[in-house]
Amino acid sequence: MTTTPAPDRTTTNTPTATPAAPPTTPAAGVTPAPNTTTTDAAGTGTGAATARAGSTTAATAGTTAVGATAAATTAVGAGTATTATDTTIAGTGAGTATATGAGTATATAAGTAGDLAVRHLEVAIIGAGISGLGTAIGLLKAGIDDFLVFERAHDLGGTWRDNTYPGCACDVQAHLYSFSFARNPEWKSTFATRTEVHTYLKNCATRYGVDPHLRYDHELLNATWNDTHHHWDIRTKHGRYTAQVLVTGTGYLSDPAVPDLPGLDTFTGTVFHSSRWRHDHDLTGRNIAVIGTGASAIQFVPAIQPHAAHIDLYQRTPPWVAAKPDKPNTPRHTWMLRHLPGYQRFRRAFNKHGREIVAFFMSRPSRTTGMKNMAAGHLKKSVPDPALRARLTPDYTVGCKRLLFSNTWYPAIQQPNVDIVSDTITHIGPTHITTTDGTRRHIDTIILATGFTATDRPVAHLIRGRHGHTLHDTWNRDGMTAHRGTTIHGFPNLFMLLGPNTTLGHSSQTVMIEAQITYILAALKTLRTHHLTTLDVHPHAQTTYNTTLQNRLKNTVWNTGGCTSWYTDTHGNNPSIWPTYTWRFHRQTRTFDLTNYRTTTHTNP
Repeated sequence: MTTTPAPDRTTTNTPTATPAAPPTTPAAGVTPAPNTTTTDAAGTGTGAATARAGSTTAATAGTTAVGATAAATTAVGAGTATTATDTTIAGTGAGTATATGAGTATATAAGTAGDLAVRHLEVAIIGAGISGLGTAIGLLKAGIDDFLVFERAHDLGGTWRDNTYPGCACDVQAHLYSFSFARNPEWKSTFATRTEVHTYLKNCATRYGVDPHLRYDHELLNATWNDTHHHWDIRTKHGRYTAQVLVTGTGYLSDPAVPDLPGLDTFTGTVFHSSRWRHDHDLTGRNIAVIGTGASAIQFVPAIQPHAAHIDLYQRTPPWVAAKPDKPNTPRHTWMLRHLPGYQRFRRAFNKHGREIVAFFMSRPSRTTGMKNMAAGHLKKSVPDPALRARLTPDYTVGCKRLLFSNTWYPAIQQPNVDIVSDTITHIGPTHITTTDGTRRHIDTIILATGFTATDRPVAHLIRGRHGHTLHDTWNRDGMTAHRGTTIHGFPNLFMLLGPNTTLGHSSQTVMIEAQITYILAALKTLRTHHLTTLDVHPHAQTTYNTTLQNRLKNTVWNTGGCTSWYTDTHGNNPSIWPTYTWRFHRQTRTFDLTNYRTTTHTNP
């Protein structure tokens, strides 16, 4: 197996090493320069030794630093020591000791309130949603505990924390929309509610020991690759860190998309996005404008309709909606889930493989006839008025936009206090909305059900790679692509969960997330086993992978179904959808393909 070295780096097969630089004393916690040797806990090496989180001693040049959870002790030179206690630290974090230079050692302690100085981590995870929590659990299972999870909010859960709108629930079976290693026998019905999923994720964090690694209110401000020290320089709202590996678990449904509607800023009533629900704003007796008819609208509109005075539902294109086969779990069924683990595994596998059939149908528009008939039949049964039914019938192939499931949507929008508005909004005034037909509708509340910035990832604006460009700039120039949906050339040691072309239009995202976690853990094992410091995917490997992927997407319903969806970007490209079976993605990510990466390492002078 051969690997291509990056320019100006010493590699593991280099016969001679660059002479060591004169000894210097770096700032506390900073990773040693490339001409030093970094070792594991309590190890020793020429010039520097690092003890990972949880270790208590690091020895170098006869000087010892002992980490404590509430104090930082610094020993300098030949035995002179000073001790400083950090009163702002809660003391629940793991102690980290780092010894650098010729006889200088620093120990710091990480607590829930913040860190004393620049703490170095093996892995930094951004986001505490399903992706971030799953990665953290995977690291702990693999025996890696030198990591932190940085979350910008005050609680974990990601989209299941943020979306608290009435009626919020999952449209994938609960047994499949959960970790395969953390099955839950307590689901109340076939499809879990938002509260159930959020509670499940919090229980997983506690059950698997992730809680001590969580750092809330630590919004990522920027992350910059340091090509001298081979690590990421990370700046959060409450501190600076460095990390050998950066993992983003920020997803693609995290930041709401707010449309540029003329006059929206002049509206004097209450405006909010469905993912930022205003629970302090009572909707009883209100005249409400709901803009959008996507996945969130079909859930919250039936919940608020009985309480509103009137709802104007602004529909750009109607969605395909099928019946939702949701049934409460009977006591007998719950007993089987609790006491027969094999039964729950069977149910999850049954759901997973059953949904793979949908991927076959969506691979060609001509194969979607059965799905169309199912959704059209539900529409005909639910809406007896032919004129209204015509307005609610999409003009695109079923599956081009995500097929939605609801038993309450059609009944709710046929109520006397709901009007469906298909005309385009031309202007929003202080108390009204005007459409192209000249109609002015008076309202006091606007709810935006307009989705998320899925193809313009906010986190991409904050990450700067090897050549000084942000990930956003790179994607804007070259297209939004990644190798295995996870790694991007020019951004060494960066792993993106739910990266480009990992979105599913037919199954559960947890299936893809777990496959990516397997790939990341294999990459970390490779770094350790081969004593590597960087992994940077070769541009040819990334291009080849994405060419194959886009060719597979070319004739699918997602690309040729005749709709405009959030799957596509402003150039008409589809950087979102995984176009085939999930088992193919599992096969691609179950081992780490080192030959597709450029690698570098530090050598011992």
